[in-house]
Amino acid sequence: MAPTDREQQLIAAYQAQPPAIRRTMATRASLRLRGFLATVERKIAMDASPGALAAVLTDRREMQARHLHLIDQAWLDMAEGRADRVMLTMPPRHGKSRRASRWAPLWYLRKYPDRRVMIASYTASLADEHGRWIRDAIETWGDQLGIRLRPGSKAANRFDLAGHDGGLAAAGIGGSLTGKGATIALVDDPVKDMADADSPTMRRKTWEWWQSVLQTRMEPDGAICVIQTRWNEDDLAGRIIADAEANEWRVLNLPALADSPNDPLGRASGEALWPDRFDVDHHARTRRRVGERVWAALYQQQPRPPEGGVWQRAWIKDNRCSVVEFGGLDMARIVVAVDPAGGESAVGDETGIIGAARSYDGHLYVLEDRSGAMGANDWGLAACRLALALKADAIVVEKNYGGDMARLVVTQAWEQLRREGTTAGLLMPMVLEVTAKHGKRLRAEPIAQLYEQGLIHHVGQFPQLEEQMVTWITGMDSPDRMDAAVHALTELADPNQLAAAQSPLSDNRLEGRR
Repeated sequence: MAPTDREQQLIAAYQAQPPAIRRTMATRASLRLRGFLATVERKIAMDASPGALAAVLTDRREMQARHLHLIDQAWLDMAEGRADRVMLTMPPRHGKSRRASRWAPLWYLRKYPDRRVMIASYTASLADEHGRWIRDAIETWGDQLGIRLRPGSKAANRFDLAGHDGGLAAAGIGGSLTGKGATIALVDDPVKDMADADSPTMRRKTWEWWQSVLQTRMEPDGAICVIQTRWNEDDLAGRIIADAEANEWRVLNLPALADSPNDPLGRASGEALWPDRFDVDHHARTRRRVGERVWAALYQQQPRPPEGGVWQRAWIKDNRCSVVEFGGLDMARIVVAVDPAGGESAVGDETGIIGAARSYDGHLYVLEDRSGAMGANDWGLAACRLALALKADAIVVEKNYGGDMARLVVTQAWEQLRREGTTAGLLMPMVLEVTAKHGKRLRAEPIAQLYEQGLIHHVGQFPQLEEQMVTWITGMDSPDRMDAAVHALTELADPNQLAAAQSPLSDNRLEGRR
C-alpha cells in the first residue's frame, strides 16, 4: 500500500534530517510509517558509498576493509566534483577490481542514471567481465536499485539504462571507445603481466591509447580513475606520475606492507594492508616465493628494472669462483655479517647472515648465505655456527635497531655453544657493531664498483642474495641479505683493517661508509 499524502510529507522531512534525528523520528513513528522509513533508510544506505551499497545488497556478506573505503571515497569525490584525476596503486588479491570496477560503477549508475561510465582493462575480455557483472547486477537487483536496462541494449561491453541517458562501455587497452563520452572513466589493470610491462612496444602502445583514445572520450566535467598494481617504473602509472601534469593527480599508494610515514591509512612501518586476510607472515612467505623484483613491484608498488641501477648480473656471473678454485687460496681475513630483521627495510622479514673473506691480494669472496626468517636467539646461534665453520675472526652486526642488544645476542649465543662443547675451546670472534648511518646508495655503490672491477667473487651460487642485488635500485628499501653482504664486504675492503696486504683499494672510497 502506498503512503498517504501526510506520510509522504513525513517521509520527505525524514530524508532531510541527519542520522540522530532520523533515529528519534523513527522511534516515535507508527508501526506502518516505520515500514516506509525502513525502506527509505535502505535507500539512504545504498546512496552512501559503493561499499555501503554492497553491504545492503549482500546482507553484509561483501568484504569490507579500510583500504577499500579509500576506493569508495575516490568514487564519491569524483562523482561530486572534488577530484577529476585519481590514481590508486595496491597489491593483487586485495579486492581493488571488485570494488572499483564492479560495485563502484553500479553505485554510480544507480545514483546518477544520466551519466556514463567507461571501463578499460588490459584485454577486452577482462573489461567485458566487469561490464557483464554490472549488467547482471542491474537485472538481479533492479527493483532495489531503481534502474533497469534499456530493451535491446544489454551487451556486456555496452548497455544503456531505460528512461535515462546513462550507461556503460567497456573495452581493452588499445581498443575502440567510440560513441558516447564518459563522465567517469576507470582504467583498471592496464598491464597484463611482467612480459608486457618490460616490453617498450607494449608500454608505448598503452601510452598512445591513453592519449589518443581515452582522453578524447571524456566529458568536460568528467573524471578519470587509474587503479592498478605496479609492474614497471615506466608503466601507465609511472608515466602519469612522471608527466608534466602529474601535480593534477591525487595519488594513493598502498603497498602490502607500509613503508612510508605518509601512508594513506596512517599505518606504522611494516604493517600489513589487509591483516585480516593477508598478515605479515603471509607476506613474508609470498616474498620468498615470488622473488625480490615481483615483490617490490606488485606488492610494494616500487617497480624495479630487470637489471638494477647499482649492480649488474654479469659482474657476479663473470667473476664467480668454484669451491675447488677457492680451496687453493689463502685468506687474510674472514668475517660473518648480520643484518637483523626489522632493520631499515620496512619490507624485510629475514635476518641477513653472510660469510665473506679477503685474500692477501685484495680480492673479496662471498662464501656463505645463511639468511632466513629467525628470532634474535636463532640468528645469534646461526651467526656463531657460521663463524665457527669458516673460522671467522669477526662477526659484524648492524646495531641501528638493536643498540647494545646486537653484541649481547652474539655473546649469549657463543656462550650457549661453548656450554654445549661446540666451540671446541676456540675464542669468540670480535663483535664489530656498525651503524648504517649513510644512505643505501652510499653504502652499496662502492661495493658494486668492486664487483664491476672483478675484485669480488661468489664462491658458488647464491640465487636469493644475487637476485636482491641486481634488482635493487636507489631509493628502494634494501633487503637484509644484500645489506649483510654489503656490511661484510665493506669491513673486509677497508684498507685500514689489513695493513699487511698490498691493497689495490688505495683511493679511500670505502672509508666512512658505515
